[in-house]
Amino acid sequence: MIDSASAWLDRRRLLQGSAGFSLMGLGACAGMPAPAVSTPRLSPSAHLAPVRAESDRIFDITVCLRPFRAAGPRIEAERIGDTLIVHNYGHGGSGWSLSWGSGTLAVEMAMADSPTEVAVLGCGALGLTAATLAQRAGAKVTIYAKDLLPQTRSSRATGSWTPDSRIALTSVAGPMFGDRWERMARISFKTYRQYLGLPGTPVEWRDSYFISDDPSGNPEPEPPGALDFAHYSDRIADIVPQSARLSAAESPFTAPYVRRGGQMQFNVADYGHTLLTDFLLAGGKIERREFHAPAELPTLKEKVVINCPGYAARALWKDESITPVRGQIGWLVPQPELDYGAIYKGIIMLSRRDGIVMQSFEGGDMRGFGDDHEVPDHAEADHAVSVMAGMYKRYWRE
Repeated sequence: MIDSASAWLDRRRLLQGSAGFSLMGLGACAGMPAPAVSTPRLSPSAHLAPVRAESDRIFDITVCLRPFRAAGPRIEAERIGDTLIVHNYGHGGSGWSLSWGSGTLAVEMAMADSPTEVAVLGCGALGLTAATLAQRAGAKVTIYAKDLLPQTRSSRATGSWTPDSRIALTSVAGPMFGDRWERMARISFKTYRQYLGLPGTPVEWRDSYFISDDPSGNPEPEPPGALDFAHYSDRIADIVPQSARLSAAESPFTAPYVRRGGQMQFNVADYGHTLLTDFLLAGGKIERREFHAPAELPTLKEKVVINCPGYAARALWKDESITPVRGQIGWLVPQPELDYGAIYKGIIMLSRRDGIVMQSFEGGDMRGFGDDHEVPDHAEADHAVSVMAGMYKRYWRE
């Protein structure tokens, strides 16, 4: 699932106003001299529209539970009777972001004996991508799932590229996990490029702004007892844009500190529809079925199963290593003219085609940790909208 709760590559660093994404400009051709005079990278408010941050524009509130594992995602094989089970779950807030990479690792294990048929459990972000990759590897694939994508927790994700969002704990994952994470991140990033520019814009790049009252951009201190969540974004700095601080002449906001970055995001409804359509057109099948115990899996005709149940693995596999991390989104009515995201005082605004995301990240990575409460909190949604409205009132450049 779940994507996590921020709209940036390394949320904590972006909240600190240091690393994270930045817009990647067009470089000069090799051998061409650089221009002698630089020009502002942005003419203030020339292309931006303000968000209509008003509580009466909230049309929905959604809640999801991210499946966090301190050791990182479970991507490993085991046998139950004559059936090979390949696990692919527990990605914290990085499910969408790492789906192609973790799916590649899982399919490599699943196809080791060249099966002709493969079953996939789950129709969320991890299930759909693993099923597609198994098809590409030559297998006939059936997805078994209680719910289709629109009903899964994956559909309630923020929809931004956050490949190390609550992916593991540094003290538990160990030094080798960083190498595995980097491989998954690079595979996923490269694969997402194939979806850029398609009809419906299932994947796109947008500018994002980090706005602070503090001229230094320093973050608020971590809450007492904060865990050592692993962050690996420096390992892929060569393939993703880096953020840059804007001068007063460049910024559309009058705040003392503003950074701008490039943000890859998924328009989850259209992207999910694209994945599902491609899977079915390639001959894939979906059977609505709910499993209550691992012992039921050997009853399937397929003897290789890729297990992608997301947070449901906690109950199905009695996997107590999964910790729920609650995330809520307040949805504002879409504004077609809005083509950027912003973060201010721990509130994230992400403009999507299907609505404007308003999400609280106050408290950093510990927010929602251990909370399995999936009932919407209207006060939380109103607060997020109010904070962002205050930012526009104070810092929007007319």
